[in-house]
Amino acid sequence: MTLLDTLANAAAHTPFALEIIERTASTPRVQQVVQLSLAPAFLLSGIGAIMNVIMSRMIWISQRIENIEERADSQRTAKQAREVGWLMRRRKLMQGAIMFSTAAAVMISAVIMLLFVSAYILAQIGTIIAALWVLTMLLLVTGLGFFLFETRLAAQGAAAKE
Repeated sequence: MTLLDTLANAAAHTPFALEIIERTASTPRVQQVVQLSLAPAFLLSGIGAIMNVIMSRMIWISQRIENIEERADSQRTAKQAREVGWLMRRRKLMQGAIMFSTAAAVMISAVIMLLFVSAYILAQIGTIIAALWVLTMLLLVTGLGFFLFETRLAAQGAAAKE
C-alpha cells in the first residue's frame, strides 16, 4: 500500500474525534446518561456528608491526643494516660473509616465516569460498572463498620476497657 492509498483511506474514514462529537450530539442520549448518573451522584453526596462527620470526630480526637501529650509526663494523671490509649484506638478506627469511605467515593466517581463513557463507545462495559457499584457498596459498608466500632468505643468511655 502506497502513501497515497493510506492518505486516501484516512480521508475516507471519519476521524475518531469527529465520531465522538457525532455520538455526543444527541441531546436525548446525553439526558439519558445524566439521568442514569443521578443515583451514583446522590450516593457520592451522601458519602461526602458521612465523611464530614467522620473528619469532625477525627479532628476532635487528634486535638485531644495532642492536648494530653503536650503536658509533661509528670503532670499527666493515670486517667489521662488511659485516655490516650483509648483515643489512639478510636483514631485508628476513624482512619479506617476515612480510608474506606474515600475509596468508596473514588469508586462511585469511576462509576459516574464510566456511565458517560459507556454511552459513547461500542464496547459493552455494564458488567464493569455493576462490579464497581458493588465494590463501592462493600467499601462504604466497611467504612461505616469502622465508624460504628468507633462510636461504640466512644460510648463506652476511656475507663471501660483497657
